[in-house]
Amino acid sequence: MTPAPFERVRSRYVTLADANIDTDQIIPARFLTTTERSGLGAHAFADWRGRPDSPLNDARAIGAEVLVAGDNFGCGSSREHAPWALVDLGFRAVVSTSFADIFRQNAHKNGLLTVTVNEAFHGALLDQPWGEIQIDLCGRTIMGPGEISATFAIDDFAADCLVHGTDELGYLLSFEDAITRFEEECPA
Repeated sequence: MTPAPFERVRSRYVTLADANIDTDQIIPARFLTTTERSGLGAHAFADWRGRPDSPLNDARAIGAEVLVAGDNFGCGSSREHAPWALVDLGFRAVVSTSFADIFRQNAHKNGLLTVTVNEAFHGALLDQPWGEIQIDLCGRTIMGPGEISATFAIDDFAADCLVHGTDELGYLLSFEDAITRFEEECPA
């Protein structure tokens, strides 16, 4: 399954403010019995959803495409199933003050944008749960409730892949015709 192209998203956001949410909390190991990307959203945050006070159980979470998470999101084991589960659950982006490096790389490869913001902007989002957020990947800007805004950084290659809905292999395959021509023209 190729990632959906991403340029911008405007959506309500769900807040999970806890720091150090690891990949085993995002998708518990007991659900890692598949290499299929679809269906994992049903098990995303399975143990959190078991708590009656979980924001993920709130009706306002339905249709939210942005997750605002605490610091160091996606730490722990390097399971690609974590971004698969988040995307299958309907999230297009995760906003935090920091991400585990491997999670961020896996997220971008699978069509999930990670947006790192400063603590002041993050705090403003946490103060207004269920607010609306707008993220413009091409402009590298994020706007939250009350017109708060910030810029964010992302590797140009990762951004290009997200915008075009591709991963590294898809990027390479986009040059297939040029590679074939080169091979045909190149003397053996």
